[in-house]
Amino acid sequence: MIVSDWIDKINEVIGQIFSWLTTLLVILICVDVLMRYAFTSSYAAVTEMEWHLFAAIFLLGIAYALKHDKHVRVDVFYSQFSEKRKAWVNLIGTLIFLFPLCIVIIQSSIPFVLNSFKILETSPDPGGLPGRFLVKSLIPLGFSLLLLQGISVALKSLKTVLK
Repeated sequence: MIVSDWIDKINEVIGQIFSWLTTLLVILICVDVLMRYAFTSSYAAVTEMEWHLFAAIFLLGIAYALKHDKHVRVDVFYSQFSEKRKAWVNLIGTLIFLFPLCIVIIQSSIPFVLNSFKILETSPDPGGLPGRFLVKSLIPLGFSLLLLQGISVALKSLKTVLK
């Protein structure tokens, strides 16, 4: 399927790029802990950068996790299912749960993000980071990528079901 291959490629590239942020996040947290306990000093910008990186990793990596079937799943029965039954579960779950969730979050986050852009929102903390509106824009972007990946999963599942 050309559409699902295209979607998979997009999320693979984004997932690979943003997976490197986890290394940066670990280093940043280690530096923050060292500064806090060894030098009794802490900076709001460093703490905010930690959650900005975590937000980017989570929001831009969730579609990658779905692509590789590494998301959380209660696997009591699923692992015992045939490929066709798994495809049915994936198709129904995607249509009933994933699509509506993504659409609701995208629709409800857009005004939130637009307002943040309108005021060029920054951190309210002294010494905090500017550009909070950029981090907030990852919400609709991340769920749009997840919605796209859901389309890919649904198409592949439908192909398996129709065999």
